[in-house]
Amino acid sequence: MNEVPPHVTGLAEQRARARAGRDYAGADALRDKIEAEGWLVRDTGDGFELTPRPPFEVWPTVASVPEPGAGDRPPGQAGVADSGTVGSGAAGRDAASMDAGRVAEAADPSARPERLGDLDAERVAETEAAPRQKPEGSELVGRSDEDYHEGHPERTISSQLLWDASLAVSRLDETITPAEPHPPAVPPTVTVGLIVDGWPDDLRDCVRALVARTEAKIIGLDLGNVDGAGVVLEELAEEFPRRVEAWHVAETPHWRGGTAEWGESRTKLLKLDSSDVHVVMETSTILDGDAITPLVKVLTDDVAAAGWKGVNPGADGHDWHDAEPGEVRGLLGHLFAVRRDAALAVGGFPEGARYYRNADLEFSLTLPGTLVALDRDLPVHQERHRGYHDVDPGYRDRESRRTYDRVLRLLQDT
Repeated sequence: MNEVPPHVTGLAEQRARARAGRDYAGADALRDKIEAEGWLVRDTGDGFELTPRPPFEVWPTVASVPEPGAGDRPPGQAGVADSGTVGSGAAGRDAASMDAGRVAEAADPSARPERLGDLDAERVAETEAAPRQKPEGSELVGRSDEDYHEGHPERTISSQLLWDASLAVSRLDETITPAEPHPPAVPPTVTVGLIVDGWPDDLRDCVRALVARTEAKIIGLDLGNVDGAGVVLEELAEEFPRRVEAWHVAETPHWRGGTAEWGESRTKLLKLDSSDVHVVMETSTILDGDAITPLVKVLTDDVAAAGWKGVNPGADGHDWHDAEPGEVRGLLGHLFAVRRDAALAVGGFPEGARYYRNADLEFSLTLPGTLVALDRDLPVHQERHRGYHDVDPGYRDRESRRTYDRVLRLLQDT
């Protein structure tokens, strides 16, 4: 284990005194000096802790992680342009101009006599010698009888050519103008958000299964590099650079005595995401097949979220029980997919939830629309649920009750 140099410990002690005196600017400057020495300082309940600075960028808090702009989209996610019809655009304008010119020349052959050709010249000569008759169909173009008086044979030919040209253009349009095609359906983009708060082996198994069995992107938020889990997340991001995105903060999880809370961390993952569908998943959840696509397919304008396991409240509202597949009131945080726009519309995940338990129910009750659970139809299983079993029981019960009080109030309101 690396031994902390005495001068670094002295800087950390100065920082603790600055924080106690509410000199937060001075404390931040001292934190930067500590990091420049190759160490990270974390605040704990009884003081501070110094750990070696890892070889990747670490943000001081969850709140300090920068979020993309509201208009940012991944490459290739721009809107699909409307399909044009025949005759639109520059090519269409050129074709229309050419047809109009042809009709104009037909209406005034004397302007371009060479364009009539031998056949049209013979027709002119025959017309001069023949009795004056209205050409068949001339009434359709609104010509008057005086157009056919002696001395105007060229008007007869012009009328016929005009009619022939206009019919040709009409037939051309009718023949080649196709029906507007329906644009192909674009599948929604999907990102899985993972809170990384320890148990590096679980993280490795979870991410590798996601990469192997789905097309989803993965964003991991490392809270304090607990037990080296942040280092493993960075290794996975280097191994799968197109699939895994890693963010690191110095804050440790609240359930470990730190200041990084579940609701805040989940909302940060949601805002770091730019996909259409955001998937909430725990690192103890392991895919045996593509369990993401079936969840995404269930989502519609009416269905805001779909998950692996669902629950419903009892008649008194105090007890929840496992639900059969179908519409449910609550989705458990082991694995569920939510329309990102719906999640953002309610402000993200519960702000007051410091621990995961019951916070998934609180979030479920805030979502508008229908929630659906698929349960046994999904190829997925769960390893040891460390977020429950490996947490101090006193802390777990206290924070669970605290969140559940808000759940009861939501049930009463609805």
